[in-house]
Amino acid sequence: MLMYVVRRLLQAIPVFFGTTFLIYFMVFAMPGDPILALFGEKTPNPAVLEALREQYHLDQPFIVQYFLYMKDVFTGNFGTTFSGQDVGDVLARTFPVTLKLVIMAVVLEFLLAVIIGLISGLRQGKFFDNSSLVIALVLNSVPVFVALFLAQYFIGIKLGWAPPTVGANTTWAAMFLPALVIALTIYVTGMRLMRGSVIEARDADYVRTAQAKGLTSRRVVPVHIARNSLIPVITNTAASFGALIAGTTVTEGIFNIPGVGRTLYQAIILGEGPTVVTFVTILTVIYVIVNILVDLLYAVLDPRIRYV
Repeated sequence: MLMYVVRRLLQAIPVFFGTTFLIYFMVFAMPGDPILALFGEKTPNPAVLEALREQYHLDQPFIVQYFLYMKDVFTGNFGTTFSGQDVGDVLARTFPVTLKLVIMAVVLEFLLAVIIGLISGLRQGKFFDNSSLVIALVLNSVPVFVALFLAQYFIGIKLGWAPPTVGANTTWAAMFLPALVIALTIYVTGMRLMRGSVIEARDADYVRTAQAKGLTSRRVVPVHIARNSLIPVITNTAASFGALIAGTTVTEGIFNIPGVGRTLYQAIILGEGPTVVTFVTILTVIYVIVNILVDLLYAVLDPRIRYV
């Protein structure tokens, strides 16, 4: 097990450097002068422009900028934004907000996928199974930004059941509505995986053997059917977690959530290389760690899986 974890961590090293290099190159290749854009329609003093470019190493070739940035990263310095804020402080302020939103959405998505998928698989071909598949098809067909706007208008504004915007109030209750909408739009894949696994496990030999030994459904379903059906759902949930961490820009924009997605979008528009690369690097590291933890969880769910 230890050697497996070490190998996975070693595999993450080229992913780390490859991601930072690629993102830094794309930011560097963006057209326009980000320093000049800070002044808007004003005409800045050329000496001021030159000083700012030198401060942010924009007067250096791309490869020099990249190595200077990586040197700062390994010394704990993530650089500063063009507005003078420390990138580490911006990340510390915005990341917990996005993490709270994503955790809530992923937990709701997992519960919906497991519960509905389990019942559908056990009642294959019956009313609940057929209706859940139709509802899943409808929800999967609605773009997330449309669902977010509809929920915000009807539930938040018309009915007043939840705050229509989050703003500075980043409590769990304030972010429940956008998290629920995200969960409803992404649980479909996990539900279908759970349903298919339950149908397959229901007719497996080990389940028939357990039933032949006299075990009741209360014992067979959670221990032998549900537990062995969770592996594909957990894999899908881990992928959803990584995707949502980096893909909450639309949600945070509609509900005015001061998180990573909205900050990252603004940094891309302004061409702030250190901010973009730092945020994406942190998201990449989190995604890799989550996938390693999921692989290790497989051995807990299925005793037949062993890592050497």
